[in-house]
Amino acid sequence: MADRSDLGGKFETLVNTIMGVRGDNVAQQSVVDDRQPDWLAMATYITGTLAQMGLMLLALWGLQQLTQVWSGMPQVGCAISFFTLVAIRSRLFSPLNNARTRTTYSSVNRPGWAPPPLAFPIIWMGIGVLRVIASYLVWQVLGQTYWSWPLLIFMAHLAMGDTWNTIFTVEGRLGLAVPVVIVGPFMSAIAVSISYWQVVPLAGQLLLPMVLWLAVASALVISIWQLNGREPWYPMKLDDVV
Repeated sequence: MADRSDLGGKFETLVNTIMGVRGDNVAQQSVVDDRQPDWLAMATYITGTLAQMGLMLLALWGLQQLTQVWSGMPQVGCAISFFTLVAIRSRLFSPLNNARTRTTYSSVNRPGWAPPPLAFPIIWMGIGVLRVIASYLVWQVLGQTYWSWPLLIFMAHLAMGDTWNTIFTVEGRLGLAVPVVIVGPFMSAIAVSISYWQVVPLAGQLLLPMVLWLAVASALVISIWQLNGREPWYPMKLDDVV
């Protein structure tokens, strides 16, 4: 029994390391009671998302230019490496705090059907693999082109997902997290899947688990919001660190 427990602990550590999830809780701020809107925070989210999109698009453009001037560039290896990087650690391009922690999820009231915390990095690791394969197929069929609409939409999807993590996971804004998860990660996932499907049907099919999981995640975020005071769907001013 001890060996099995130790093995499970090592597996959890491995998954968290790959996905960049911190095992410890971090200090969070709580919203103030008077429900004052924090429009500066909203401006920060929008600016941060646009900045991340810009950096990721710049990376795509740079890779496209590099393929044209470097005849000996290992095309397949570079493509797989880049798609793996953005599929698992896209937050490296974000100016916002996108730390993956369990602080919010562990501290809020959750519905009985809510998955355990460890399920999230495992599921996202699997989705990450599917993202890499699907993106590679699209890149290959389009003539090994990085600068294409499907990949541009994919970069935008990743940026919106990272901003949602800042809002919910890092800052614990349960109200704003509801419309953002629907309009951002979920709707953009549908757009990515459709755009990939139009190029390579198999690529779009590979992303269906991502769409289904984000539908479940959206329902979970809504349920958590309902069980924890139904904050307004806008960012409220934060109080002292708790």
